[in-house]
Amino acid sequence: MARSDRLFRLLDALRRLPQPVTAARLAEETGVSERTLYRDIDTLRAGGALIDGAAGYGYTLTEDPSLPPQMFTRLEVEALVLGLAEVQMAGDAALAAAAQAALAKITATLPERVQRQALHAVQQTYRFERRPPAPAALALIREACWDEAALEITYTDNTGAQTQRRIWPLSVVFLDRRLMILAWCCLRQGFRKFQLHRIEDAKRTGESFRPRRVPLLREFLAELKREGAARRANVEG
Repeated sequence: MARSDRLFRLLDALRRLPQPVTAARLAEETGVSERTLYRDIDTLRAGGALIDGAAGYGYTLTEDPSLPPQMFTRLEVEALVLGLAEVQMAGDAALAAAAQAALAKITATLPERVQRQALHAVQQTYRFERRPPAPAALALIREACWDEAALEITYTDNTGAQTQRRIWPLSVVFLDRRLMILAWCCLRQGFRKFQLHRIEDAKRTGESFRPRRVPLLREFLAELKREGAARRANVEG
């Protein structure tokens, strides 16, 4: 591993692991000996990182040279902690881990006073009834949205009928109890909403619809907004 990559991994470990972090744990995270780890700590310190601690006591990153201090208000900190905690509860394993890592990285950039606010936030989130586990296809669908890659899915509708669809996935929406995909359906030649738990199988086709995802999603959301406005008008009328 290149030395620069190793130092980057060491900084990342210092940001996200509960502090103080022992040299043994840091050495394990970066795949080096403890002797090399001590030299890497000295290199980061020479580069401007403020790392408190010593061998036998553990290390704490008190100031990160690669990330400027973020000036969040206390309420903004509460919002970040709450939002990322909700993602950890609602997302699949990869998304939950990403939310945990993001919170650690953000917290590492905060001044010490604001770090304490993040670590001891007044507001917490908890669900007595948690959402069902995220569908296995979620990671594939998420990547297909980013890559603007068409998918072949086996879908069971509300009547129990099963169909094969080719879709252009545009966005994943987290609802109260389930997840939904907003997509362009190539079979129906129109916008459709698919519930993830009704997708029996999903695979890539090799077809790309780049660069149409953003304009299509914008059009779909505008259509949903018009439909919502029409329903509200009918109810009020």
